[in-house]
Amino acid sequence: MSPALRRHPRFISLEGGEGAGKTTALNAIRAALQAQGHEVVLTREPGGTPLAERIRALVLTPDAEIAAEPLSAEAELLLVFAARAQHVRQVIEPALRRGCYVLSDRFTDSSYAYQGGGRGLEPAWIAELERRAVGLLPGLTLLLDVDVAVGRARANGRDLWPDRIESEQDDFFQRVRAVFRERATQDPTRFRLIDASQDQAGVAAQVVDAINAYLTKEGGNG
Repeated sequence: MSPALRRHPRFISLEGGEGAGKTTALNAIRAALQAQGHEVVLTREPGGTPLAERIRALVLTPDAEIAAEPLSAEAELLLVFAARAQHVRQVIEPALRRGCYVLSDRFTDSSYAYQGGGRGLEPAWIAELERRAVGLLPGLTLLLDVDVAVGRARANGRDLWPDRIESEQDDFFQRVRAVFRERATQDPTRFRLIDASQDQAGVAAQVVDAINAYLTKEGGNG
């Protein structure tokens, strides 16, 4: 019997496709939490620990730059979960035990979207890895949703050297977006959908409103 997932109210994740404006949103969320007196640990995936950052480099470095051996979809998924397991044990869970809010740039929803939707891997396999290697769900997930063409145009203007994921074609990112939106529909108590087609100020205002509403609902203390 696989262990059940545990949802933690002080764990907040931010999800979205390429060019959705996550960096601006993360800064706005951190400021909103700190303004209410909360200690915030800001982290990211893949990554968040020295070992997990080394795994991130394996996952994101373009194949042509590391070897004449393309990374398989299955290997990519397992590497991401190896980094995530380390991240949870070394950073996320200790911070939550200290009473901090943990704000993560991506979490397991990205595996369902990118390795599941994008790569076509079986969601049931991802769910099993999630239960066994992670065991944790955010209390709140903010999904920055933007049209693929708009997001990619923004990313192309920002990234001079795209990584393995950013180098994929539009149909890959259409599948990613579809899975993100599907998961938001399936779990409306956890997800808040943010219209990321707006300018940075508009997106920041939306995420701050969502955070403040969440803190009010949770009593401000998780």
